[in-house]
Order: sequence, then C-alpha cells, then structure tokens
Amino acid sequence: MQAYDRLPRELRLWVQSAKLPWSPASCRKVWLKTKARGDSLEQTLASLDRAEAATLARDK
Repeated sequence: MQAYDRLPRELRLWVQSAKLPWSPASCRKVWLKTKARGDSLEQTLASLDRAEAATLARDK
C-alpha cells in the first residue's frame, strides 16, 4: 500500500478508474517513461490508457 501511496495524485486517480488491476510499479514505470520524454499530464494519462487498451485487446 505504501508504493501506491507514493504515486503522484493524478496517477492514483487514474488507477482508481482503470479497468485492470495495475500494480504501482507498472504504473510508475509508464509514468516515469512519459515524463522523462517531457510529455504533459494529458499525454501521460493517454499513454496509460493506450497501454491498458493494448493489454485488454491482447487478453481477448
């Protein structure tokens, strides 16, 4: 739970509405990668949405 609590607020809010049970480590990895590229918050959240959609499509 501590790992989840250390996530940025915006990321925690995204996780709460995610369709899949994301681990804090997985979320943080995508978050840090996109932020390192200089992506905005909106771009970062869109990247998480795309990653989740790809996982859902693969699991069908």
